[in-house]
Amino acid sequence: MENYDDDWTDGQRAVYDECHQAGTEWAGDPDTPSEDVQHVINLAEADDDTFGDAESDYPPLVDAVTQATGVTVTSVPASHDDPGFRGFVDGVRVATADEVFGL
Repeated sequence: MENYDDDWTDGQRAVYDECHQAGTEWAGDPDTPSEDVQHVINLAEADDDTFGDAESDYPPLVDAVTQATGVTVTSVPASHDDPGFRGFVDGVRVATADEVFGL
């Protein structure tokens, strides 16, 4: 499911798509602890006002953005306006059954 902002460039859409796929695969991996998946779902549900100007250094998210962009990053803006963050958390939500986490 594409959840692009209308003003995103093709590059931002590509980052979203790649991070979305990474989030889906990460959440679907049987070795991923359910507590970690719940943590990402909580990030997905949080209001951007809660984050302020926060950055996330959550390893699976950072790895997804690094792979998608080809640039080594150490943190990602914790914002639904950021294509990497939004793509990853959207991917996790898609991969997670509603009945598991009560979404």
